[in-house]
Amino acid sequence: MMLSKSRMHILRAPWRTSTAIVLVALNLRPAVVGVGPLLPEIRIELSMSATAGGLLTALPVLCFGLLAPVAPRLARLVGLERALFGVLTMIAAGCLLRMLPGQVTLYVGTVVIGAAIASGNVLLPAMIKRDFTHNLGKMTAVYSAAISLGGGLGAAVTVPLADAAGLGWHAALGAWALWAGLGIICWIPQLQRAGKRTSHGPRVGSIARRALAWHVAGYMGLQSLGFYAGSAWFAEIFMDRGWSPTLAGVLVSIVSVSGLVGSIVTPILATRAKDQRILALLVTAVGFLGVSLMLAPGLEVFASIVTGLGSGAALGLALTYIGLRSYDSHHAAQLSGMAQCVGYTLAAAGPFIVGAMHDVSGGWTAPLLALLLLFIPQAVFSYLAGRNQVVEPRII
Repeated sequence: MMLSKSRMHILRAPWRTSTAIVLVALNLRPAVVGVGPLLPEIRIELSMSATAGGLLTALPVLCFGLLAPVAPRLARLVGLERALFGVLTMIAAGCLLRMLPGQVTLYVGTVVIGAAIASGNVLLPAMIKRDFTHNLGKMTAVYSAAISLGGGLGAAVTVPLADAAGLGWHAALGAWALWAGLGIICWIPQLQRAGKRTSHGPRVGSIARRALAWHVAGYMGLQSLGFYAGSAWFAEIFMDRGWSPTLAGVLVSIVSVSGLVGSIVTPILATRAKDQRILALLVTAVGFLGVSLMLAPGLEVFASIVTGLGSGAALGLALTYIGLRSYDSHHAAQLSGMAQCVGYTLAAAGPFIVGAMHDVSGGWTAPLLALLLLFIPQAVFSYLAGRNQVVEPRII
């Protein structure tokens, strides 16, 4: 008696695999996001300039972009399971390095963490494509939501950890090694599963000449640029309008929470549609509306909700495109590496550009208008990437 597709899926990707993927995703942001709230304390203790502090926060995002193309090669050599186990191990090692005194270990640990997360960003969508073909939308929704939730935890929990029982920023940043350790423990069964697989996957040719690959990469880049450029300064925008630091933090958390909703709903809707062009334009319109509302003093709460919905939906759609536009998991890794290389390299420059525009103009109107202009090419790339096609496979 033949098994149904859904039954075969259950046998191939049990709930333990889903849980393990979520735990990896939950580790892809806290160790990075947690640095921001502690940066004033770190700068004072280590006598760091503002430029040095800015470099510390920009390094991980640069790693996300510059090192993303390495991940598909790593997966081909050792397999997805072993590569992701290495990701968790490197995150834990980087967190422990940052517990040691001095600026050198702080920077080195940050680079190690950034390099690990760069691979995790690329490889998890490929694994979802391989193991959850018939539930791609739901699993991508869970994955993108876990990334957003991990970022929220990093922002919310790191400072209380630093203040609890007299712990300093060293211990607070190092504590995320325990979080990575939990992921390592839950990932061990995946290594046993990997033992039944061949370690060497097929060699996939470059997809850089495929127009559709650039449409996906362009959309990933533009939505990442807009998100990081805006989110880095939202709290300061709110404080400049008279909100207290505490309430400004609450508004930023509203952006994160509503983003969680957008990142869950959009992948499910995307995979149910014949193509994603109409959804792509709707997602872009929501993001445009959110940033437009940021221009109006007095509407900060509503603006935070809409902006979060738009940014979360854009991230969810970008991640879904990687799975939908890929022929198989090997090409998904290749497309993911290309898209995230473009995306995070662009995103790393965003906060600096917005800050420079604020310094030159003396206000936030010009930077916000520049962010609004980004939605025009974002809509174009999103629409083109939303066509019901796949990147033509190349096996060499």
